[in-house]
Amino acid sequence: MAALDPAVAAIRTALFRLSLTGPVLVACSGGADSLALAAAAAFVGPRRGWPAGLVTVDHGLQPGSAERAESVAAWGHKAGLAPVVVETVQVHGRPGGPEAAAREARYEALVRAAVANDAGTVLLAHTRDDQAETVLLALLRGAGPRGLAAMPHTRTLDGVHLVRPLLQISRAQTRSACTALGLVPFEDPHNVDPAYARSRARTLLRSLVDSLGPAVVGNLTRTAALAADDSAVLDALATDAAVAATADDGTLSVAALAALPAALRTRVLHGWARGLGVAGSALSHRHVEALDALVVNWHGQGAVHLPGGLTVVRRNGRLRPD
Repeated sequence: MAALDPAVAAIRTALFRLSLTGPVLVACSGGADSLALAAAAAFVGPRRGWPAGLVTVDHGLQPGSAERAESVAAWGHKAGLAPVVVETVQVHGRPGGPEAAAREARYEALVRAAVANDAGTVLLAHTRDDQAETVLLALLRGAGPRGLAAMPHTRTLDGVHLVRPLLQISRAQTRSACTALGLVPFEDPHNVDPAYARSRARTLLRSLVDSLGPAVVGNLTRTAALAADDSAVLDALATDAAVAATADDGTLSVAALAALPAALRTRVLHGWARGLGVAGSALSHRHVEALDALVVNWHGQGAVHLPGGLTVVRRNGRLRPD
């Protein structure tokens, strides 16, 4: 019997370690990372007692995208994944840049597919390299601990668990697994298009690895893990502080906010703005900084304008939507 390819074994092991119940969908674009993940799920799922299906999203951003989505779906059927779902989304016209718009549309589609098929979990194929690139992007944006924490292993969106089991698996391993399994991945031209920030981060990471050695990738992912631990503590403290500062009418006490350390105060303001209906992808440091100025740098300034046409004012010692 031929020995199991080490990369295939590593990816399967990552899935065997998951504690999952009920149907699971694998998000698969046809690239090496998601193909390797989907193939592993087709093997591991039946052995762990969770039926595994596949969902592929057609963003409509490239010629032939619909045909490629159908090709991925056909492979999914052949691999024994069920159900197999093709979701078509509209990216143009959404707020934000093209990457953010495509990401938002994709997650909406993944959640929609999961709910429609009674799947409580969607597996995402982000790798250790993706995590390192995300940390680099956060650093270049001047992000704080929450940004540096990068992508969480598990996130719940509208009741669906989005799980990233490959954050300790390298992109080279997923490619090796595809080769060992005879899978031919799709090479997305957006991955090498410098118009996209993610592509530029990928180029920068390669340059850092060439200059400083391969440990750079692991060091960046360790930074994400450490920042995530710190952020979890700060977020918990901020949740308690928000409860104490919020009145029954949903307004915030300026005095209670002013007594908080900046790291907690800005988290409370960020969460409060999200609660008003501001999309997280549109809420920037500039907006939170302007809200914070209503508390700690008050000189009678006017309303703060938030994305979505919302405005916030300070009145009678409280922050409130106007």
